Amino acid sequence: MKLLLDTCAFLWIIQDSPRLSKKARDLFLDKRSEARLSVVSVWEMVLKYQLKRLPLPEPPDTFIPKQCYLHDIGMMPLEDRAIYELLKIQPLHNDPFDRMLVCQARAHDLVILTPDKLVTDYPVQSMW
Repeated sequence: MKLLLDTCAFLWIIQDSPRLSKKARDLFLDKRSEARLSVVSVWEMVLKYQLKRLPLPEPPDTFIPKQCYLHDIGMMPLEDRAIYELLKIQPLHNDPFDRMLVCQARAHDLVILTPDKLVTDYPVQSMW
């Protein structure tokens, strides 16, 4: 299964947090799964780090790539076809980062790994 990690899912996976659901953990650890982190999530984490709302043990430009490498998480670029998906969905979610993750998942046929209940209102596959 091709997974697109929500920002909080990424953070909880790398921290082995109890907030990560058993199903999400099992999907991520399944050898048949391919997990990806969107550059949109990287952007969100960098902004939150700058605003002192996301404490990290190292600067994001060191920490995030290192964690992706250690946990075998690929990077997902933002392509124009995903951006155009915005034209096909309603702005149900106030968070522009989450809306763009929905668009990326739709454009690339990915399953979003997210605890966000609002994402389930979109025509996209999500699991938690």
